[in-house]
Amino acid sequence: MQPDDKLCYCFHVTRRKVDNFIRIHQPQVPSQISECGGAGTGCGWCVPFLRKCFDAAQADTNTEIELTAEEYESQRAAYIARGKKRE
Repeated sequence: MQPDDKLCYCFHVTRRKVDNFIRIHQPQVPSQISECGGAGTGCGWCVPFLRKCFDAAQADTNTEIELTAEEYESQRAAYIARGKKRE
């Protein structure tokens, strides 16, 4: 996944935006990332990936999401189709 790929499809939040939010605002818990354009508050698909970004920042390491943008989008679509979307 590249920095300008969407991490949160519900609110169109990119990986770069999340990483910059974490760097600048230094959230204390992963749920505070929701203040970054609402990331993680829609369908819930991106929450585990947001936690990965948070954990990497806490450990002062880089984390790679080992999916292409197309794979990420496809897996999210399957997640939604299975009925995991919150109403």
